[in-house]
Amino acid sequence: MPFTHLHVHTEYSLLDGSAKIKELISRTKELGMDSIAITDHGTMYGVIDFYKEAKKQGIKPIIGCEIYVAPRSRFDKEKQDANYFHLVLLAEDMEGYKNLIKLVSYGFIEGFYHKPRIDLELLKKYSKGLIALSACLAGPVAKTIREESYEKAKEIALEYEEILGKGNFYLELQDHGLKEQTHVNQNLIRMSKETGIPLVATNDIHYIYKDDNKAHEILLCIQTAKTLDDEDRMIYPGGEFYLKSPKEMYERFPYAKEALKNTCEIAKRCNVEFTFHELKLPEYDVPAGYTAKEYLRKLCFEGFSLRYPNANDELKDRLEYELSIIEQMGYVDYFLIVWDFIKYAKDNGIMVGPGRGSAAGSMVSYCLQITNIDPIKYQLLFERFLNPERVSMPDIDIDFCYERRQEVIDYVIKKYGEDRVAQIITFGTMSARAVIRDVGRAINMPYAEVDKVAKMIPTELGITIDRALEINSELKALYENDEEVHYLIDMSRRLEGLPRHSSTHAAGVVISKKPIMEYVPLNSNEGVITTQFPMTTLEELGLLKMDFLGLRTLTVIRNALEQIEANYNIKIDIDNIDFNCKEVYDLISVGKTEGVFQVESSGMRTFMKELQPRTFEDIIAGISLYRPGPMDFIPKYIKGKNKPEAIEYATDALEPILSTTYGCIVYQEQVMQIVRELSGYSLGRSDLVRRAMSKKKADVMAEERKNFIYGNGKDVPGCINKGIPEDIAEKIFDEMTDFAKYAFNKSHAAAYAVIAYHTAWLKAHYPIEFMAALMTSVMDNTDKLKEYIYACRDMGIEIISPDINEGIASFSVSNGKIRYGLAAIKNVGRAMISSIVEERNKNGKFISMTDFFERMDSGDLNKRSIESLIKAGAFDSLGGKRSQYIAVFKQIADNINDRRKKTLEGQINLFDFGQEDVIKEDILPDIEEYPPKVFLLMEKEVLGMYLTGHPLDEYEEELKKNSNASSFDFINHESEGKPSLVDGQVVRLGGMITAKSIKSTRKNQLMAFISLEDLYGSIEIIVFPNKYEEYQSYLNEDEIIFVKGRVALKEEEDGKLICEEIIPFDKIKNSREKYNGKLYLKIPASKDKIETIDELTEILKTSKGNIPVIIHIEATKETMKASESLWVDAKEDLLSKLNQLLGEGNVFLK
Repeated sequence: MPFTHLHVHTEYSLLDGSAKIKELISRTKELGMDSIAITDHGTMYGVIDFYKEAKKQGIKPIIGCEIYVAPRSRFDKEKQDANYFHLVLLAEDMEGYKNLIKLVSYGFIEGFYHKPRIDLELLKKYSKGLIALSACLAGPVAKTIREESYEKAKEIALEYEEILGKGNFYLELQDHGLKEQTHVNQNLIRMSKETGIPLVATNDIHYIYKDDNKAHEILLCIQTAKTLDDEDRMIYPGGEFYLKSPKEMYERFPYAKEALKNTCEIAKRCNVEFTFHELKLPEYDVPAGYTAKEYLRKLCFEGFSLRYPNANDELKDRLEYELSIIEQMGYVDYFLIVWDFIKYAKDNGIMVGPGRGSAAGSMVSYCLQITNIDPIKYQLLFERFLNPERVSMPDIDIDFCYERRQEVIDYVIKKYGEDRVAQIITFGTMSARAVIRDVGRAINMPYAEVDKVAKMIPTELGITIDRALEINSELKALYENDEEVHYLIDMSRRLEGLPRHSSTHAAGVVISKKPIMEYVPLNSNEGVITTQFPMTTLEELGLLKMDFLGLRTLTVIRNALEQIEANYNIKIDIDNIDFNCKEVYDLISVGKTEGVFQVESSGMRTFMKELQPRTFEDIIAGISLYRPGPMDFIPKYIKGKNKPEAIEYATDALEPILSTTYGCIVYQEQVMQIVRELSGYSLGRSDLVRRAMSKKKADVMAEERKNFIYGNGKDVPGCINKGIPEDIAEKIFDEMTDFAKYAFNKSHAAAYAVIAYHTAWLKAHYPIEFMAALMTSVMDNTDKLKEYIYACRDMGIEIISPDINEGIASFSVSNGKIRYGLAAIKNVGRAMISSIVEERNKNGKFISMTDFFERMDSGDLNKRSIESLIKAGAFDSLGGKRSQYIAVFKQIADNINDRRKKTLEGQINLFDFGQEDVIKEDILPDIEEYPPKVFLLMEKEVLGMYLTGHPLDEYEEELKKNSNASSFDFINHESEGKPSLVDGQVVRLGGMITAKSIKSTRKNQLMAFISLEDLYGSIEIIVFPNKYEEYQSYLNEDEIIFVKGRVALKEEEDGKLICEEIIPFDKIKNSREKYNGKLYLKIPASKDKIETIDELTEILKTSKGNIPVIIHIEATKETMKASESLWVDAKEDLLSKLNQLLGEGNVFLK
């Protein structure tokens, strides 16, 4: 029974198809078919993945798309034009494939209206090499049969046949048990007889197995934001939209065997073959008289003489070697293109990062000033970047100042052509936690129950539901014993991993030799033209991809340097500062690294205090080690750093490789050097070993173990033949294998370390300018801004109010203080700020509010903005009180506007006034200033924080003494990706209730949501009914309380606190509450267990009491209870000493 499915929606019919490609192909093979098509809705997102998987499994792939056809022109976009048709197009050959690309692309670029649509004009233009099927009930022929008439439908069918050519248009029969299909099929069979247009039978596949129907219904609910309980939800009725066997198809269409056989005839005709890794790089336009190779060599050797003025032959040989590899692999134009746009950026004052990723290992990159890290000095390897023994595109990712990144992209577009440059698509997938939440919503399961299950999924990168069930026994028990949870998880597993949405890659740009549409389909994502293939697919197709990254830290550095030059008339070349500066290492070693790139998280600050870096290599290693996995090696690294004489090397040959990391294997490059130096591998082959180790390829590793120890009799001598004993070689290989899966790319770490050092240097030497630039960069993030303002206070830097006569949009330096930026005030736009600054610079400072309104164009102002400026203190320098300005500003503005209006209407003779008659002084009412509380609340309203004081200032000591957490700890920090607390952790914090919301539960019980403001910010506290009943008398606005509760975390959101106990401030104001819990101490993996326990014992002995002490050792996962002789009284000085020893977050009362 020969049959091929030609109407198939994969997972890339987003939230409409649930057929995962790998599973789809294997099921096709299992059912005895030898070919299958892909025809996703309006897009070609999945065609390359589909093609590769089909080829891999020995199935013939047929490339197609179910496109949307506009009822009129693709340019018509009125209400009636949303009534589009479906049409299935299949590529017969590469010409057809290229035409399909164009149709799908123009559907997005020109025809998008609800869906990407083409029209008949486009179809006529790009019909060659395409076979069309009339599609489903929404197809042009079927829809006309249903809604108009048979004769009209026949006309349309003949029109399509004429456009596509005889034998290239088929009338499509479908039967999913729907009444309308029976009627349409009867008419299509009649039409085929009357017109000679052939028939084809299909099943409209949206999922793989018949019992996937329910999961697919849930997917549609997720797409349409409905639940299974909604009667009006979208549904594919009948449950027949699955991958049927040929037998099932023949049983379904006993009357149309020719239509079934035609599927195989069509499959035979469709022969699209892709070629991979064939470069399609644009050619760089070199100056006359040069070839590309000659010009690259000229630029490299000019740069070489600047970078290495005293070069020896070994350095020249390295450059020659790299150039020969670049030429051999065909990447000369690639380097010239990158050199050119980086040169453009630098020539135009756009800050460029020192490098990123493995490109920093290239001397060519260094000589071209693409990177700014000496690969020789830091032992960085070219083969980690470009390996002649591994076919893959070079990957140079570039950081630019995030405010000016687009200028560089615009330059590239202008140079190479708008049709040859595009941004790159990326897909968000339904991860384990996210899919459980999505499915839970769709099946209308109570939120609290879904949330409980979702939180049982570990936050491990790439975790799957199946893996979570393996490692979390509590989740597995719930799955096995709770029917509703069982159903939730089963449905979630079927949908897990599906692409959920497309978006534009944050940095990826593709540049091609010909118009991109010649190679790949294009997409329009919120007005941005992107490719329809993601980054890895583009690279496989030979297209030049690179990342233009916008890095906020580079903008901070630029702004700081500009302020330093303005304030001190010093122009600092940040790329040539001293990398042996004691002040920099001191600053990092004491953990004062707020705002310092890569080392500002609380965990990293604790690690840096332990590490006590004294060299740049220490910073590189620190960045590499502070990650899950490598953290286990931190104690060994620190021990080696502190006692270098105690380091033991398995063989002397390891010392030159591992000495900079105190005997530890920290970097991927070290793995490559070890196999090269000890066993005689080529550097190219050593990179292949490094990749095999990191990807845990067991079969490859077994083979390489033999090669490493014994050699391979060809190009690898082996350790034994180089004088290293077998047992030592075995031990070294085991150590490499153990660490290689975690090892970091040193080139990448070194590039990051340069930026870390630059920011630390600026903070150490010009702290005021650095902090001003830092705060400017986070003006739109109130939580981060608060954090940096408190850091300034700790540094003794005063933050002063914004000012219309002194301030600018950004935070600025004024007489050794930081002036609050005008753009950080709510409701104050940048256009208005520009007008204020421009007028002030042109005609001098404003002398009164009246003067301000007289001189400013009323079109630039609005009353809400003026009110915000007053509340923020921006008018304080004019001499009046904020209460006075609030009382009169509207009247002053109205009077001036009325006079201007009358002047324009001729009602006032301009010669009636002399200039001196215009009154500039403000007539202010004699009223008191606002009370301090109101004054501060106004600041909070427009700044998002208290600036000149805090309502809790007088309670600061007691609040800090009786709290073990703050609102800062609940913030989802950008640098760490999550709050610094752990879900479920019990903490206590104090503050003032600023808002309260009372809700009624389903059981008609009252509960509360309160906002608690502490010294650093605010946090939401949830008080469930049982606790509300107990503590409601304390839940009044302005009440100062302490709350003990459990931390509740949700992905990508700030944490909340679930109330367990409320203690009024007065109860512990004078006598601190006796604590009856336990003191929990965690010894971090970075600490030496024995030494730390010894130090702990000494500290605990100083504060004897009745509180039990529980010690958890992170490295070994041991938990122990201290003997009663070490129980403590948890006084503040004790907690402070413990925090100093173990680090913040490792000491808490519970």
